[in-house]
Amino acid sequence: MTEQTPYAPPAEAQLQYVHLEKLYGYLPGLTESLPTIFGVQPEEYAAILGRFDARARAAAESLLADAAFADRVALLPFEPGARVLAVGDSITDDLQSWAEILRHVLALGRPDGQLTVVNAGLSAHTSAMILRRWPSMLHPVPDWIICGLGGNDVTRIAGGKTQVSLAESVANLRELHRVAVERTRARWVWLTPVPVDETRAGQHRPFQYGASSWRNSDITALADAMRSFDEPVVDLVRSFGVPARSDLQGADGVHPSLAGEQQIVRALVDLLTGQRLDPGRTSDASSRDASSSDPYDSVQD
Repeated sequence: MTEQTPYAPPAEAQLQYVHLEKLYGYLPGLTESLPTIFGVQPEEYAAILGRFDARARAAAESLLADAAFADRVALLPFEPGARVLAVGDSITDDLQSWAEILRHVLALGRPDGQLTVVNAGLSAHTSAMILRRWPSMLHPVPDWIICGLGGNDVTRIAGGKTQVSLAESVANLRELHRVAVERTRARWVWLTPVPVDETRAGQHRPFQYGASSWRNSDITALADAMRSFDEPVVDLVRSFGVPARSDLQGADGVHPSLAGEQQIVRALVDLLTGQRLDPGRTSDASSRDASSSDPYDSVQD
């Protein structure tokens, strides 16, 4: 690999975002072979995963140390025993992502709720790629679906077109929702793509090697389209700013920092515990009424 690829990241950097068991878990012996595949001993493999989980838990504890946030977590409209499916790309697949932090937030802040968060994020996947495997991802049937796709749709290769056009991205996202409505009674929440730091991304060696680039104009165009969706939308363009606030973006300019992943959780919790939502309403702290008992009364199951 090192002879052919100028950039060969260490095992820990790969394991943060690459989870082969999600893609090829049906292959006999894959799980047992993962340490060898990543070039580490089983003990070190387990230790790496443990370190990421500890960071996600610490991020959750930090959020819950804010009494106002902890109060909002208690108001989240998840019924006891609910199964929450987190769908997305590497920003979700990340072992210290918003989905992992949310899992710990619910375990710590709602310990009697028996709530399950399933991280179904798949790094490097576009909306079209997720659509191909979507029906199988709906088993077991979720009660909630939180979908944060689009960041790879707008990736440009060698300065060319986006991987998925804006019109096709919107069509794919709507199709994901249509299939879920037919097969489940899950409540649905959208996350817009996260703005990038174009300069950081342009200087990142792996992105240079793959000739991958992102434009905030593409990201904001997709976010603008998503605001018209009938389901609730968490507006991460508004939460992160354009370009993304420096402390919320990681070193590569595309993947949020741990603080950025916490920001996604805050925005999501704000939306879910905010005022009664009209269809398509985005998270807006300035017009929130925390007294509403169920912000989803106006959204069909």
